[in-house]
Amino acid sequence: MPTHILDASAVIALMAREPGADRVRELIRAGGAGISAVNASEVAAKLIARGAQPAAAEYQCRSMGLEFITVDSAIAFAAAALFPVTSALGLSLGDRVCLATAAARGVPAVTADQAWARLTGVTVEVIR
Repeated sequence: MPTHILDASAVIALMAREPGADRVRELIRAGGAGISAVNASEVAAKLIARGAQPAAAEYQCRSMGLEFITVDSAIAFAAAALFPVTSALGLSLGDRVCLATAAARGVPAVTADQAWARLTGVTVEVIR
């Protein structure tokens, strides 16, 4: 079971060797990182936008050692319930899914998006 749920921005920071990548690498190596299927899709879409073939993007995501978490209706509606507290910060559906997935698992959400630090009522780790 993951001890942290990664947002797409955290995984992209790792792939692009951006600030905070070391923390993401540490979580993955410790076997404690998970990602929702929605956020994995965001990562793959970013890779495809940068020129990767879809199969290569999927392979790269799957080979990282992350636990992929299915988004069920409970997580979907929990993400929707976060809309009022996240919309003013510009958080997307994917961001809310990450937060709801982390909350459902009782673990921190990990992101590179500093706006998340202003959230209350959720546990967030900002990597930079």
